[in-house]
Amino acid sequence: MNEKDVCKEVGQSFKIVSKEAVVPNIYEMVIEAPIIAEKVKPGQFVILIPDEMGERVPFTVSDWDVEKGTVTIFFQELGVSTMKLAKMEVGNTLESLVGPLGKPAEIANFGTVLLGGGCYGIGGIYPIARAMKEAGNRVITVVEARGQYLLYNLDKLKAVSDQLFLTTSDGSTEISGKVHDAVQHLLDKGEKIDRAVFMGCNFMLMMSSEATKSHGIKTKVFLNALMVDGTGMCGCCRCSVGGETKYACVDGPEFDGHEVDWEELFKRSGHYLNDEVLAYQFFNYKGCKQDMDG
Repeated sequence: MNEKDVCKEVGQSFKIVSKEAVVPNIYEMVIEAPIIAEKVKPGQFVILIPDEMGERVPFTVSDWDVEKGTVTIFFQELGVSTMKLAKMEVGNTLESLVGPLGKPAEIANFGTVLLGGGCYGIGGIYPIARAMKEAGNRVITVVEARGQYLLYNLDKLKAVSDQLFLTTSDGSTEISGKVHDAVQHLLDKGEKIDRAVFMGCNFMLMMSSEATKSHGIKTKVFLNALMVDGTGMCGCCRCSVGGETKYACVDGPEFDGHEVDWEELFKRSGHYLNDEVLAYQFFNYKGCKQDMDG
């Protein structure tokens, strides 16, 4: 019996319940996965395969509904796999969905918690913000994008945040710049922050961690590392944290942002970038389309 047959035996169909382009090139997808919905915690992720010929791709779980038996992810169309997801329709079925994976986020009553999100992290940071608020924290959330039209999930974030700040590169919001600029702005105004948590691209994670380091603020980041199996067997997601080798899939994905070897992480994350670009262009050029019927 293969993996897909096993999933069917335990009642996991992985049907797409809804899919919506929330802003240009970023999609929200709700997937039927009752067993995962019962177990997932803030900060954990899933690995999915879009179709029979697809690769395994990790996505942060951005929300879940135990009663409906669904999990929600946000993704940006960047490569072949996310392009396939973007082409799928409601009612289609994913080839495979595995999770929850990774360690849950550290949630406690720290005092004032600042959360920063960019790109997929705007969606992924939401369950952490919600859990931090439920734990009794004062929650400050900062999100970034190139322009205001690329910001999303704001109503849900506002509902679980004491303050929500929007930052954009083009200056179309109240704060011009990135998450780390907003962090510095708040610190310069005398804001006391007891814990910082960031999710998004590795560059944002590094810059935001640097902004909090000189102030001695305990900072956690969710590393965006290359992954294959998600169980620590392949070693693809290894990174150096505090001088020790860690695996983002099983030791993380949450790590101390002041201890990460960012230079090493950037080198490893960019190793297949040219190949990914060529694969995406070739797939489109040839007009290849897999059968995506559910």
